[in-house]
Amino acid sequence: MQKRFAVIIPNYNGAATVGKCLEAVLSSNHESFEVIVVDDCSNDDSVSIISRYPCRLIRLEEHSGAATARNIGARESKGEMLFFTDSDCLLKPETLSMADAAVTGREDTVFGGTYTEVPHDKDFFSAFQSAFINYSETKKKEPDYIASHAMVISRELFINSGGFPGDFLPVIEDVEFSHRLRRAGIKLEMAPDILVEHIFRFSFRKSLANAFRKSKYWTVYSLGNRDLLSDSGTASSELKINMGSWFLSVALGLLSLFLKEGAFLLPIPLFLVVDTLVNRNLLYSFFSAGGAVFFAKAVLYYMLVYPFAVVSGSSAGMLEYLVSPSLRRKMTKQGLRAEFRS
Repeated sequence: MQKRFAVIIPNYNGAATVGKCLEAVLSSNHESFEVIVVDDCSNDDSVSIISRYPCRLIRLEEHSGAATARNIGARESKGEMLFFTDSDCLLKPETLSMADAAVTGREDTVFGGTYTEVPHDKDFFSAFQSAFINYSETKKKEPDYIASHAMVISRELFINSGGFPGDFLPVIEDVEFSHRLRRAGIKLEMAPDILVEHIFRFSFRKSLANAFRKSKYWTVYSLGNRDLLSDSGTASSELKINMGSWFLSVALGLLSLFLKEGAFLLPIPLFLVVDTLVNRNLLYSFFSAGGAVFFAKAVLYYMLVYPFAVVSGSSAGMLEYLVSPSLRRKMTKQGLRAEFRS
């Protein structure tokens, strides 16, 4: 017998995508589900678009963030199981059925899906991001975290856990939530067949801005959590080796230029070989996602350009953490919060 799902969708100024999102959810071949959209005080045409669809709309009176919106949607739901996604994600017709199959008999496990290898928008930078996240989130059956763009959890477990942290960093609240679940002994598991198709609309600038922002706040969190070097989803060991290789190569190149000493360039080919070997599975996933031409462009972008934004964001996050006592206190307070409500 199919379980009843509640699809929880936070929305903030998502007029450009939320209609497509709802059309996709409502085209599900699963027979028992409700759709709850929590509008986080949007100032665009979101509400009028959402109102056209047979879903429950909850409107917040003030902008509170996606974590709070998700928590409110979960509390107001009636389903046995919750499926969290975003207003720029498109569920496949079989996504909820795949989620139902995964959780049957294992309701005490939290399951994660991921983005499709190929996104809804087919431009290079969107395709790069989707392939990168698909690989990074599915390479481990038992992941370090489960992303909120495709998270499956029982309503009872979610409510007892206290939900997503509403007073946290602007991003990666799903990482904190996942870590809290793991510390409480809850099992996390990836189910690669649970897929959502993301609408990125990335340009070159947006791609690098996204990498900078995510790296900045991930570094702040990782410093507070003392797991800066861990292999964690998109903050993977491969990406960190790529960052290190790029940084050392740039530093040696600049030394060679300013000191006019070619010997500084000699280690750079070795860094490139090590970087390529460590990242070989990710690089192959680029080929699998888009063929030879996309592979060539993605490899060059990932190894030569993308690290600039990641290193810059990580440096900004580290600096902000070190110079801000209030931020350090906030991270300590978050780490000491009650794990589960009684």
